[in-house]
Amino acid sequence: MINRVIYTIDQFSKTVGHIFAWCIVMLMLGTSWEVFVRYVMDDPTSWAFDWSYIMYGALFYMAGAYTLSRGGHVRADMFSRNWPIRVQAGVELFLYIVFFFPGVISLVYSGWGYGNDSMRIHEMSINSPVGIPIWQIKMLIPVGGALIALQGFAEVLRCVVCLRDGEFAPRLHDVEELEKQLLEAAATGGAEAAKAITR
Repeated sequence: MINRVIYTIDQFSKTVGHIFAWCIVMLMLGTSWEVFVRYVMDDPTSWAFDWSYIMYGALFYMAGAYTLSRGGHVRADMFSRNWPIRVQAGVELFLYIVFFFPGVISLVYSGWGYGNDSMRIHEMSINSPVGIPIWQIKMLIPVGGALIALQGFAEVLRCVVCLRDGEFAPRLHDVEELEKQLLEAAATGGAEAAKAITR
């Protein structure tokens, strides 16, 4: 039952992360268009700057839970990774409860007030004469924080499973760094297997 809850939350974080990953494509297209019209046609847009930080902000806020579900956030685990697995789980559980949840709940609470005020006045950008609405991006602050809190709950359940069973519940895998694949191939199959991956 616990593993099913973890899997469901991981899958939800993955879906949201994959949807908002398209912000990178839209950011690239908008920036490329701006470069073209600015330097080739000598006619810069009035919306490109706002577009870039809205797309990047949306990606940043909404992909945080996905990154957490993959164990991709920066970790200071240079000592703890050598500890017994149950000790690692206990320390992580303690850190989630004492540091993670108070911080994320504060982000959701203060972000809601910040985003709600922006929505109430229909805030628009002051960086361009177009007056692009920006309250939507500010409302993503509490939404993204809530998603990270939900994924944090899954991570707590992972720690509980590890304390019970002696191993962490498995993570979903859809993307991996090439460096990680090469290290694993070299460790298990030797240099030839690592070379085969790069071909």
